[in-house]
Amino acid sequence: MKNIMKIMLALLTSVSLVGSVNAGELTVTGSAKATYNVLSGGNASASAGQSKALGLTNEIDFGATGELDNGYTWKYQVQMDPGATTTAGGGGVDDTRLELTTGYGTLGVYVSEGGLDTDNSASQSVYGRPTDIGLSTGIVDGPGIGSFNNIQLHTPAGLLPYGISIKAAYAPGAQSGIASGNAKGAAQTGDLLGNVEQYQIKANPIDGLNIGGDYLTHNGQGTAVSTVTQTEQSGSLFATYSYGPASFGYSETLVAPLILGTTATQSVQSNTATTGRNANAVRQVENKKMSVAYNVNENLSVSYEVEKSNRELIVNATENDIKSEAIQAAYTMGGMTLSVSRGETENVGYTSGNDTSQTLFAMSMVF
Repeated sequence: MKNIMKIMLALLTSVSLVGSVNAGELTVTGSAKATYNVLSGGNASASAGQSKALGLTNEIDFGATGELDNGYTWKYQVQMDPGATTTAGGGGVDDTRLELTTGYGTLGVYVSEGGLDTDNSASQSVYGRPTDIGLSTGIVDGPGIGSFNNIQLHTPAGLLPYGISIKAAYAPGAQSGIASGNAKGAAQTGDLLGNVEQYQIKANPIDGLNIGGDYLTHNGQGTAVSTVTQTEQSGSLFATYSYGPASFGYSETLVAPLILGTTATQSVQSNTATTGRNANAVRQVENKKMSVAYNVNENLSVSYEVEKSNRELIVNATENDIKSEAIQAAYTMGGMTLSVSRGETENVGYTSGNDTSQTLFAMSMVF
């Protein structure tokens, strides 16, 4: 990691010595989406007793781009999200990035943005993954560097054969949220700070085939009393293949959550409320996701996806796997897309018999 930081600093220094900024271009992008969501079933989750809801998206991205006199390009982007936290002067500002692209690669600084996790990169669903369309299924996905304020280095496009790209990220202090210029770090107290590293690799070895993976580790956690017995780590592998109007996707993810010991026993967690990842003494979580999509014609597409999540517990207790599946269709007319999704989830929140059905209708406009 020290070598990566040295490369980042050297790249940043070279830019400051040879570059000056030219006037950039302002852009506004986003989407307008209205949804009608119908839930039924569920006996022990947030979906119990709920039925129908209308919703509208509320995110717009404002960007600026420019070029230095040496040919390097830069991009700034900030997301306006009324639903984002407004503490510490946030004011609904969310997901901010500043990227500098050179002949040596891209150097980026991200605030709660820049995720490199690939656990969902294989999804071929034409609307959204079954566990990510309004129902809190409780599935534990791999953590991502995008949850923290981080700095990244990316290899230049076209440098490596077979379309290989490599990205490395580092989050000092494991902090997140809105942080303006000259922000100071939070005190390193408790057992949940430390630092986070994540690495990603993707490739396109043959036409139609995309493969890749990522690895994340959260270091420097724990205290003298609550010692680390298992470091938080996660990794994913994925592959997608397109052939004519059909496309296929498959991914596997393994999540090892943080486990802290106590002076009484080194096998029991001492902070059971931490981010929900170890609230039930979880040793590891394994996820498998499979999907297929088919373009019926230039306007209509259909898809099917199934996600399965298995928890392995430290304690001797019943382990209830989550299974979520959905069939979807999307019809595009110019800049508008009409979508419908019908899905079923078994054991929501890893709770036996807590099964939920979901039907969702969406109308989206992109600008």
